Amino acid sequence: MNILVVDDEEEIADLIELYLTSNNYHVYKAYNAKDALKILEKRTISLAILDVMMPQIDGFTLCQMIREKYNFPIIMVTAKITDKDKIKGLNLGADDYITKPFMPLELVARVQAQLRRYTSYNNPKEEIIVIKDLSLNPEKHTVYIKDKQINLTPREFAILLFLAQNKGKVITTKELFEQVWKESYLPSSNNTIMVHIRHLREKLNNQNQYYIKTIWGVGYEIE
Repeated sequence: MNILVVDDEEEIADLIELYLTSNNYHVYKAYNAKDALKILEKRTISLAILDVMMPQIDGFTLCQMIREKYNFPIIMVTAKITDKDKIKGLNLGADDYITKPFMPLELVARVQAQLRRYTSYNNPKEEIIVIKDLSLNPEKHTVYIKDKQINLTPREFAILLFLAQNKGKVITTKELFEQVWKESYLPSSNNTIMVHIRHLREKLNNQNQYYIKTIWGVGYEIE
C-alpha cells in the first residue's frame, strides 16, 4: 500500500519512511502541501500522514482539500493538540491524531489499524456458496457452473439459493414455498413449485450433472 507522508521537517519524514518501509509500505514524501497534491494526482494513495504545522498551507487545510476528492484515512501529526483543534481536524475529515514526540512503532500501529478498518469497510467479503463446480453469489445474484454463467429468473435463483444454503438437508415443499414465495402454503402450491423446479433442473443439467433431488412425499434437496 502507498502511504503519503507530508511534513516540513525532513528528519521526521525520513524517520516515518524508515519504519513504514520496514513494514512493507511504499512511502511518498512531500515537505509541503503543494507537492503533496501533485503526488495525489499521479499516485494511488491508501493513507496520508499530515503534519499540522506547515508553512503556507497547514495540515488542516490540506486535510480539507484531500477530503474534497479522496476518502482514504488521514492521520494528523502535531506537536500539541487541544480538544478544540482535535474537533476541528475531525470535522475536516481526519481519522486519527498522534502527537510529537511519538514512538514510531505506535505510528505504524495506528497506520495498520486505520488501513484494516478502511479496507474492511470498503471491501466487504462476498459470501460465495460453492458446491463442487457450482457457485452462487447471493449479493450479485449470479450462478456459475465452472466458468459458464447460468441465467436464472429471480424465483429460480431464490429456490436454488435456499436449497444450497441448506445443502445436505431435505427441505419440505411447505418450507420452500413459504421461504421463496412469502405466502402461506396450500395444497395447490405444490404444482407451482414443481414447474419451477423442472425449469431449474433443465438449466442446471444442460451444463453439468447437478440436479435437485426430489424426496417423494417430503420435498427437495440439492446434490
